[in-house]
Parts: sequence; C-alpha cells; structure tokens
Amino acid sequence: MTFGIERAGNEGMTPVRATGDPISLEALVRDPVRFRTWYDEALPRVYRYLLARCGDEGLAEEITQEAFVEAIRNRRRFEGRSDPVTWICAIGRNRLVDHVRHDMRGAARHLRLINARTDLESNAWRESDEREAVQQALTKLLPDQRLALMLRYLDQLPVREIAGLLHRSESATESMLSRARESFRAAYEGQTDA
Repeated sequence: MTFGIERAGNEGMTPVRATGDPISLEALVRDPVRFRTWYDEALPRVYRYLLARCGDEGLAEEITQEAFVEAIRNRRRFEGRSDPVTWICAIGRNRLVDHVRHDMRGAARHLRLINARTDLESNAWRESDEREAVQQALTKLLPDQRLALMLRYLDQLPVREIAGLLHRSESATESMLSRARESFRAAYEGQTDA
C-alpha cells in the first residue's frame, strides 16, 4: 500500500492512501519516510500558527516542539475528523494558554510580594525583613512543596484544584502541604533565630 501527501488548498497537508482515503496519524508515524516528509511540511505551519498568537519566536519554537511531541505520544487519540496539523495546532494553542496562565500566576504572585506594604513606616521595614525571610525559607523547600504552598496560600486555591494541577490525589496533596508547612516552619524559624 502506498501513501502520499494530499494538499488541500490553504488548509495544509492531509496524509492519504493511494486510494485517496485519509490515513491515521498512527499509520503515518509507522512509516518514517512518509512521516519525515509530512513533518517537514507540517512543522512550519504549526510554528507560524503559534508565532502569530504569541509573537515570541523562542516561545513559538518551544511550544511547537512540545505540541508535536504530545501529538505523537497521543496519536491514538487522533480521530481523523480534521487535518492532523489542525489537531497539532490545537494542542499547541492549549500549551500556549497553559504557558500564559503560568506566567500570569507567577507575575501575580511576584506583584503580591512586592506590593505588600503597610501604612506605618516601621511595619514596612519589619515586613520587608519578614518577606526576605519568607523568600529565603521558600527557596529551601523542594520545588513541588514550594509550588503547593504558593498555590494554597498566595493564590488561595482549594486543595482539590491544587491536586488537579499537580496531578496528585487530594490526600497526597494534603500530605505534601503538611510536610511543606513543617519544612517551611523549620526553615523560617532557622532564619529568624539567627
């Protein structure tokens, strides 16, 4: 059985059998020669799509790569209702949204730390010292513990949502938060005792 690439105007390339029927992404991946040809033509299309939405070449390259990797890993989920490139663009769009959400949360957290001021000058200095001690204590935590604490106490997310974001059960998330609080307390008290 032979395969080819059918061009559909501005819509892109749809892998097709010699009979003209669309083939699955799974079958395309199994044929390295056809896949490479398709990939070389599909890659610029996905990249341009993402670049137009984010305006950052480096980010567009990174997300394009992630989108192709995710598509290949999940190729059995592709139902063939659209062009595979369209499906990969949708994956890339979702990755881009995740990236923006992550950046917005990070920026909001950062702004909350920077803008936390009180009316009294003496309290401002004390809080500044406390903020510095808090940041130092946070750097001593494991990355997932630090993230969980920030999501819980800075972003005020419920445990259920944190569990979903960290791909853990609620009970595992509660346990991690408990360990993170203990580790933070020890690190913070070690800073303020000195």
